[in-house]
Amino acid sequence: MFSGIVEQMAQVIKIEQEQGNKHFTLRNPYPQTMGIDQSIAHNGVCLTVVKNEGDTYTVTAMQETLRLTNLDGLKEGDWVNLERAMSMEKLLDGHIVQGHVDQKARCIDVHETDGSWYYRFEYNSTKEMIARGYFCVDKGSVTINGVSLTVCEPDVKGEKGYVSVCIIPYTHEVTNFKYIKVGSEVNIEFDIIGKYLARMNQLLK
Repeated sequence: MFSGIVEQMAQVIKIEQEQGNKHFTLRNPYPQTMGIDQSIAHNGVCLTVVKNEGDTYTVTAMQETLRLTNLDGLKEGDWVNLERAMSMEKLLDGHIVQGHVDQKARCIDVHETDGSWYYRFEYNSTKEMIARGYFCVDKGSVTINGVSLTVCEPDVKGEKGYVSVCIIPYTHEVTNFKYIKVGSEVNIEFDIIGKYLARMNQLLK
């Protein structure tokens, strides 16, 4: 479990394909505490450390993870957002994040707004997906590339959903939001509480 508060960025230094899987080797920002089998969110995707050698570590993403997330589009040299799993005594500064990305979203607008940054994203949305809790509500929470953010201007038109977020300068600087531009694909995880409520509503009908 995570909180959506990004701790570090890490640079991808090697990508290896093995059948339907991809192995990502990254520069290790946690050399003293990194362990095999440790769960770390990469752009919001919970992945398990399978190798830890010196100043690098390796994680593996399976075919289904690659299909649903932007990890399949990573290239050597790209930067990803990292968050280690929460400890029981850690403050929940963001919101409850599982690290189970629901789908990719596409940036359709980005501009600076008096010192902060405004981003708008478009994602697939159908009645069936909404019934499963894959939607956003104004002032609710959403996770984009592993960053816990407050929703503004949510909308659904046809089979597309839309969500906007505002990024303060600090978050813009310490996460890979500074590399996102119009057309960039990001990972989106909808609020787990909304999913439970949507599912309960279905069962009680």
